[in-house]
Formats: sequence, structure tokens, C-alpha cells
Amino acid sequence: MGTPEFPDLGRHCSVDDCKQIDFLPFTCDRCTQVFCLDHRSYNNHNCPKGNRGDVTVVICPLCGKGVRLNPDEDPNITWEKHVNTDCDPSSYEKTVEKKKKKCPVPRCRELLTFSNTIKCRDCSVEHCLKHRFGPDHGCAGPKKPESRWSSLLASAEASISRLGTDLSQKLQFAYGNSEKMPEKNGTVTVDVCPKCSRGFRDPVDLLKHIDKDHHGTSKA
Repeated sequence: MGTPEFPDLGRHCSVDDCKQIDFLPFTCDRCTQVFCLDHRSYNNHNCPKGNRGDVTVVICPLCGKGVRLNPDEDPNITWEKHVNTDCDPSSYEKTVEKKKKKCPVPRCRELLTFSNTIKCRDCSVEHCLKHRFGPDHGCAGPKKPESRWSSLLASAEASISRLGTDLSQKLQFAYGNSEKMPEKNGTVTVDVCPKCSRGFRDPVDLLKHIDKDHHGTSKA
């Protein structure tokens, strides 16, 4: 076997019907025997330990998790262990709903997968590739932040509303103490100060009088 320069070069295939000399033999990592190129696989040399490294995984229909079968254990026992310890059907229902996420565009039934999902930069909503552009999904654009002028305007409108309410109350009180006095050309209405009984034709003058002379107090 081999050559004078390399006496250990080459090995015979361990298959009885072959015994071919191979100068680059293969050593099986399970049964540790030597084989030629044609019999290097587990099936071709009927390796007795070939199935030791095989991994068989069964997908549980209840929870969607993979159950790894142990070659040295009965599959029924492995299945019972999974059902009693690790199986959770509720999480599977949530996962299925999440996986079935579709494009939000009306009448579009495209599923949003890893390679078919684009998030719009303006509205931050995920769409399919077909509706990835703004005009295709009716993009409303980014939400405009409330400006400083808008907040100031809202505050001013609220202040004006409060002042209007106070003025209406004061005018109502003033008109409630009004008296009619005769004039040459007819009758004129005079508003009387409830504190000093001074009369005013213009209700605004009455309010100024109350604020100036009575410090804003109209109680008698």
C-alpha cells in the first residue's frame, strides 16, 4: 500500500464489496471507519450510528413551537412532556394574528412580510411595496407640531372670553338698576349706580365710575 516515498499513503474502503484504495480517504465521524469517495456518506456505507446526529423537529399545532425529538426516547413521551410543560396555545394565537398583518390600504390584501414592508417616512405607517409611496396610500403627511403662536392665540382667546363674560355680568347688573327719565324729545334711560345713586346715560360710563370711584365694588 502506498509508494516507497509515502508508504502510509492510501487506505482501503471499509465496505466489503468495495475495498477500493483511496489516496484521500474519508473517516466517518460516527463509526470512525475509513471509506472511499463513493461510500463516504452515512447512507452509502449503512453507518449504524448515522442517525445519532440527525435532528428531527416537529411543529406543535397548538402553540406553534418546535419540539425536538430525542432518538433515545419514545416520540409520544417527548410530546407529552412538551404539552405538560412548554405548550402555550394563547401565545400562538397572538403570533398568528401578528403574522397576518396586512397592508392598511383599502382593498389591498397584501401581507406585510419582512421583505414586503416599507415604513412611510412621513406618516410612519407600514405599507406593502405596491403602496410604499405617499400618493399610493393617501399619506396625510407628518403631524405638524403646535407652534408657539397657536398656543398664544388660544390663550388670548380664552382671556378675551373671560373678560367678555365679566363685562356681560356687570352690564346686566347695571341695566337691572336703570331708571327712565323724561326728556323734551322723549324718554331716556339712565343707569343708576347702586352704591351712590349717581345716574349715567352710558352703561360704559357707569362701569368706569364703579371701577374708579368705588374700586370695582358695586355693593351698596
